[in-house]
Amino acid sequence: CAGILSDSGGGTEQKGIGKTTLIHKIIDVLKSSGVTVDGFYTEEVRKNGRRIGFDVVTVSGKRGTLSRTRNDADAVNSGRCEYRVGPYEVDLPSFECLALPLLTKLNGKADKEKKVYVIDEIGKMELFSEPFIRAVRQILDGTDATVLGTIPIPKGKPLGLVEDIRSRRDVKIFNISRDNRDSIIQEIIATVQDCRKMNGN
Repeated sequence: CAGILSDSGGGTEQKGIGKTTLIHKIIDVLKSSGVTVDGFYTEEVRKNGRRIGFDVVTVSGKRGTLSRTRNDADAVNSGRCEYRVGPYEVDLPSFECLALPLLTKLNGKADKEKKVYVIDEIGKMELFSEPFIRAVRQILDGTDATVLGTIPIPKGKPLGLVEDIRSRRDVKIFNISRDNRDSIIQEIIATVQDCRKMNGN
């Protein structure tokens, strides 16, 4: 059972719509009500006011590189990166090193006390990782986990896993816009709590 946040779209891409900010707020509310939360989220990295990439950050505070701009002096794997999205080079080993152990732990049910699992984001950069794709599918198909995740707006070539998630009956999609991002939070939290009840958490 999952609650998934997506951009509302409306015919145009809405950058910086605030899905991750919303995720942070929901995590805080859940934790304050005694719910244990685990997982990871993506965070912008800026230098001199310019966005130079993204980091992946675990709920417990560990941080690793997800991507950097091609011309950034600190870009990892500069000049030999196999994975790119727009101006960004994706550091797949760094992402997998941080994210995969969390996903594997959940799939192995060695961490049953974790009640809500955050996966932000299931997007193009992350989906270069085949082990990540397999792990997310296994979590959605084979465990009693409650997932709070984010996916990108549909554009260009469809992303197989993203489209599969959109079509699942056990997933509720919330289309986030600048107009509703503040008012929709209680509905998302209620859905997450309902999922927990369904899963016996």
